[in-house]
Order: sequence, then C-alpha cells, then structure tokens
Amino acid sequence: METEKVVVMGTGAWGTAVALQLHRNRVPTVVWGRNPDYVKLLREKRENTKYLPGIPLPRDLVMTADADEALDGAGLVMVSVPTQFIRGTLGGLLPAFSRVRPDAVFVSLAKGIEKGTHLRVTEVLQQVLSVPSSRTAVLSGPSHAEELARNLPTTVVVAAEAESTARRIQELSSNESFRVYTSTDVAGVELGGALKNVIALAAGMCDGLHFGDNSKAALLTRGLSEISRLGCAMGAKAKTFSGLSGVGDLMTTCFSPFGRNREVGERIGRGEKLAQVLATMEKVAEGVSTVQAVCEFAGAKGVEMPIAIEVHRILFEDKDPRVAVRDLMLRDTKPELT
Repeated sequence: METEKVVVMGTGAWGTAVALQLHRNRVPTVVWGRNPDYVKLLREKRENTKYLPGIPLPRDLVMTADADEALDGAGLVMVSVPTQFIRGTLGGLLPAFSRVRPDAVFVSLAKGIEKGTHLRVTEVLQQVLSVPSSRTAVLSGPSHAEELARNLPTTVVVAAEAESTARRIQELSSNESFRVYTSTDVAGVELGGALKNVIALAAGMCDGLHFGDNSKAALLTRGLSEISRLGCAMGAKAKTFSGLSGVGDLMTTCFSPFGRNREVGERIGRGEKLAQVLATMEKVAEGVSTVQAVCEFAGAKGVEMPIAIEVHRILFEDKDPRVAVRDLMLRDTKPELT
C-alpha cells in the first residue's frame, strides 16, 4: 500500500470519519479546517464535539487550519466541504494548492450540485483548481459518518475516469470496516449521491405526515426512476443508479435517523417551515440547495421530475405537503416503465 500524504479538507462528520479510516490504514493524513478556533478545540478535546460527538480522535491525527502546511506534498486531497461553499473556500486558498504533488488527485466527498452553474462537484474542482478531469474523482455510497466512525461495516464506491486512479484511492482507503469498490462512471456516482437527497426530503415528509410503508416504498421506487432519468440526461450510465451510489445511498438516507435531509423533510411534514428548520441545524442538508439546481436543470432539459417539483414547491412556495401528495397521486395515469 502506498504511503502518500492525504489531506481531508473539512472538519464535518463525514470528513472526520474518512480521515479516521485513512489513519487506521497508517496513511499519513492531515485534516484541514477553515476555522482556527474550532481546529484548536479539536486538537485539545480530541473529539469532534459538534459534528461527531463521542468518537475519540487519535493523538497522532494531524489537524491544522494552515492550508500551506496541510497541502504541502499532498498526493491526494479529499474535499469534504458542503457543495455550495466549495468554490469560495477553495478559491481563497489557490496559492496553497501549488504545494501539492504534480500528480495529486482531488476527490469529492460532497453530495450536491452547485446552484446556478448546475455543475457536479468534480466539475467545480476542475474549474476552481484548473486541473484536468483525469485528476478528479468522487467517493460516494450509503455511508453515515456516525456508523463508519464506529467501525461499523460500510461499503462505498470511488469513481474516476481512469480505473488506475480509482484503484489508487481504493487501496489507500479500504480496510475490514470500509470496503471500497471502483467505477469509471464519475457522473453517475456523483449524481446518485446528490439527487437522492431530494428524494430523502420527500421521504422525511412521508414520515412527518405519518404515512405508511406503502407510501414510502412507492416514493423511493418512483424517486429512483426520476434520479435515473435526470442522471442519464446529464451523462450518467443508467446501471450506476442500481448500485451503491444510487439505490444503496437512497435507501440509507431515506430510512436512517442520521439522514439530515430526511430530518428536514420530517419536520416540514409535521408543520414547521423551512427557515425555522434550517435555523436550528448545525449540519448542512445538501438536498435543500440541490432541489433548486435539479428543477432548473430538469426544466431546461425537458426531463420529467414530478416528485422533485413538488418538493421544491413545498420548500420554497409554501405548498401544503398533503396537497402536494394529492397532486402527485392524481397525475394522469400511465404505464409504469416509461
């Protein structure tokens, strides 16, 4: 196994959990955070009290707010920053990125689509850092940080244009509690992780409205159909959505109590408003921004996404969730597999 230096950018739950797995593999790992005060707290407490409480951080896991120090000589940079903040965060650190290895690969750990540009995160990385697509990758799948950090078995997929690049990341990351598969469908793996958050919002609304198993099973099935339709229109392979980053991630986030998008939807289903919900959350629910980008892109491409449209109307047009469900149920009848 290679011993190249890996930098995890971001001190949230997922970035911390991935860093712990790399450290477990004896990979030289540095966690970078933009807030010096919080990084200092992490070093002192040896616990990510805000985002991953109860999980001890090893004494020799390096954490810093100095981007020059973090990126110097790095061969792999894993970006675990919320999608809508990646451009601004990395754009402000461009001089520090000149310190990475010439063949450094940049891996997205985020699950979203950038508003306005409709770019996937790897595409944002390529634009901001002026790197070719061959030096970007994505790691995604059914992977709650809270479980991985406790070494519960977790399986994900890493996608890169070149299979050799995906294998490089696979070899560094895999161990007995973290199994990593490879793929060359970068668009499919990224879009599965991003688009499932929109359906997770709807799944939470089902829970908040006290609907049953019939409703949720139908939602996930038809939601997966929407994800696949839009994904293929954006250049993905249909079969990818049957894998870990598609149906696997969709199931996890729609049922788990850890799913922050599902939590947002559930609270809205119970009668709260979006602004009220977001004001009380520490973590970012990527689906709230993603649904805006999805509806814009789907409209421009002529892709039918009735669930996403209704989620958007509930979140941003104050539509009653029960009325939205009724409108979905009363759409024109049609064959299933069309």
